[in-house]
Amino acid sequence: MSEEISRDRRRYLGAAVKGLAAAELVMIGAAHAQSGTAPRGEVPTIRAGSNTSFASLKQIDAGVLNIGYAEAGPADAPPVILLHGWPYDIHSYVDVAPLLAWAGYRVLVPYVRGYGSTRFLSSETFRNGRPSALAVDTIAFMDALRIAKLIWQIASPKRNFDDATFDRSAASFDNPDHVAIAIHN
Repeated sequence: MSEEISRDRRRYLGAAVKGLAAAELVMIGAAHAQSGTAPRGEVPTIRAGSNTSFASLKQIDAGVLNIGYAEAGPADAPPVILLHGWPYDIHSYVDVAPLLAWAGYRVLVPYVRGYGSTRFLSSETFRNGRPSALAVDTIAFMDALRIAKLIWQIASPKRNFDDATFDRSAASFDNPDHVAIAIHN
């Protein structure tokens, strides 16, 4: 497949995902408006470029990184993590993050490794941008924010587990092949 066709497919897929996300936000807003459960009045108008930055950035040690990230929405709300790709950064989401927060989500937008205020904790750590490394970073970010159990709660809603059970099983994920296998799956 030629590089031009591959780029076109990526652009199309990216546009489709953004369109679906925007449509879902509009539907969520419309449902809130119709049911009278809207968190704050009317659905905000989506205007590209109306937001130019996040109010503030936070830093957290997570795995091999100290990750810089923006956060919006209630801390106890269901989390949504928005990951930017190359050559973008967290500002790709300055317009959508407030809408997701308005819809009742805790929005987390981290700088991925090599971007913004995210730094490696050790100069000895191999600099790697593979998707599996970014996935491990995201898991470490979730662990640092204490939201990793959410995956278990969503994927196994009928299974009751205590902290000890989670800790025993979560330790098995510390395998160099786990992320690659899970992503492939």
